[in-house]
Amino acid sequence: MAPQHKRAGVRRLALGAAAVAASAALASGPVAGVGVARAADPRAPAPSPTTPVATPSALPPPAVPLPSASASATTPAGEEAPAFGVFLKSDARGVARMPLFSHWLGGAELRAGHTYLPGHRWRDIEGSADFLKVWAHWRNKKADRMLVLNVPMQERNEEGVSDGEVRRLLRQGAAGEFDHHFRVLAERLVELKVPDTVIVLGWEMNGTTYTHRCGPDPEAWKKYWNRIVTTMRSVPGQKFRFDFTPSRGVDAVPWTKCYPGDDSVDIIGMDSYDQPAGMSFEQQVKEPYGLQHHVDFAKAHGKPISYPEWGLFRNGDNVEYMRSMLAWMEEHKPLYNTLTDYCPHGVWQCGANPRSSHLYRSALFGRTDQAPPPLTPTPKPTPPSTPPPPADCTPLDLGSWVEEWLGGKLCLRFDWW
Repeated sequence: MAPQHKRAGVRRLALGAAAVAASAALASGPVAGVGVARAADPRAPAPSPTTPVATPSALPPPAVPLPSASASATTPAGEEAPAFGVFLKSDARGVARMPLFSHWLGGAELRAGHTYLPGHRWRDIEGSADFLKVWAHWRNKKADRMLVLNVPMQERNEEGVSDGEVRRLLRQGAAGEFDHHFRVLAERLVELKVPDTVIVLGWEMNGTTYTHRCGPDPEAWKKYWNRIVTTMRSVPGQKFRFDFTPSRGVDAVPWTKCYPGDDSVDIIGMDSYDQPAGMSFEQQVKEPYGLQHHVDFAKAHGKPISYPEWGLFRNGDNVEYMRSMLAWMEEHKPLYNTLTDYCPHGVWQCGANPRSSHLYRSALFGRTDQAPPPLTPTPKPTPPSTPPPPADCTPLDLGSWVEEWLGGKLCLRFDWW
């Protein structure tokens, strides 16, 4: 994400109460998982007090009409339709919420599952089996699903490391000092039977937020990227695709200066949020290193595009942005896109964007790869204000204040999706 809005961990005392309640329930018998709907994401800043999410179908129609999909935007017979998904949380709770999000969208098929490896220490970046196996299980339930995994290139990735230290670390990486960590990650992904994972490596490298940023030494950064890709591709059985994903615009350094070359890049992505304040979508398209530059650059290099992160931000509940971004993706057919769904960006876990939520839901309600509908609002029966728990999921009574913090009831799954 852009440097104005770093992801920060959120620690709350309510976690202790929830953990105690869950532990007590687990003691009563074996279960396979715990699920909860609509809790805030720890990668976001601490949210303001929760606002109840309005029922989208009960809201007035969007102020800006959605365009109908043109004939050129339909998927040709035999060609794989673009995958879409949503980021709901990094750990197992993100997997547990995906069926609820799909239910909210009228059963729309979420083919892209998106998560992030923590970047605190190298052992996190190596990808623990406990972290990865729930995502691997989801991916392998259906052959056409896609696992998208953001992978930091350095430990202490959000700890404000100085440019001088970043420069030194990049040169160490370019010399091969960190290769073994990425070999471990690749071996674990192959062992978990997700050898075709999309690796969003060193994302938003053109900014100032992350220790894996490019600006302090672009040449060393590109060499380091190529070493990582070479190392991971050397693992038998791998089929990884590597996604080069800057943030939209110039940011700290033009992202084209960081491009490591066609041989080590499979997809050219872009993280694109509705910012800065006052910038129209047309300006986001036309700005230097913006959306149009991204599409043109990828075409010139023969690569598909993606949008691993996108959503609302500095301009609030901006229906025009939501309408325009959906239409842009309908036209340009990214390999996949995943909406960031926590405040202030989201449409399901965030109650601050009711009009954009209504538009997003109307556009994608019931969408399947076999028959993508036009981007026009479709009337649907009013759903309950809170999604029902999945089948075989037993709600726990944690008390109203804990449930208010979680954004819903905690439940135990005996079949674990």
